[in-house]
Amino acid sequence: MTLAFPLAPEPDDFARERGRKLFAGDVAFLKGVVAMDGLPPADRLEVCFAGRSNVGKSSLINALTGRRSLARASNTPGRTQEINYFTTPGGPYLVDLPGYGFAEAPLAVVRKWQALLKDYLSGRQTLRRAFVLVDTRHGIKKVDEDILTLLDKSAVTFQVVMTKADKVSAKEREKALAQVRGALAKHPAAYPEIVMTSSEKGDGIETLRALIASLE
Repeated sequence: MTLAFPLAPEPDDFARERGRKLFAGDVAFLKGVVAMDGLPPADRLEVCFAGRSNVGKSSLINALTGRRSLARASNTPGRTQEINYFTTPGGPYLVDLPGYGFAEAPLAVVRKWQALLKDYLSGRQTLRRAFVLVDTRHGIKKVDEDILTLLDKSAVTFQVVMTKADKVSAKEREKALAQVRGALAKHPAAYPEIVMTSSEKGDGIETLRALIASLE
């Protein structure tokens, strides 16, 4: 019996090197966007990273790029309120979306950037894949389901990246995987592989680099 939503396999040597080269170059911050009319020209593919506040999104982007502070990590959930664009040499834009969920910010501000998030996910034609980050300690929650449903409606392929895998035991990881697999079965836009990562330990980083480098 084939397991639904298996873990993404380790990349082969060619794919690993392709991913390494993409992120070994000069990855740089381009701009922060607070409205759709501020988006850069849609002149290349892009991938975005979405997730609840404090899911470890900035840490993952820093691990991918091998830079400690390219994306601003914060202990205050919801601090990043812009869509942040990063360039890769000859590759796609990397797009860091505002964290959603339990943001410590005024309600009007939260609503504004949640609306921006929805507009972006439903209206950016060059978006090739959304990587939805899920904390391995907590699994998929209701606020994640709202985003996954939006991605379904927008016909945007999304792939779950589980973060902070080093923070739980092997048994707890398997339990979280089972919960995520069950949730993803309801979403037609879900890519049929999951990436398990630890930004701190480096687990899954080469796999994610290779996946991004392979998108066309």
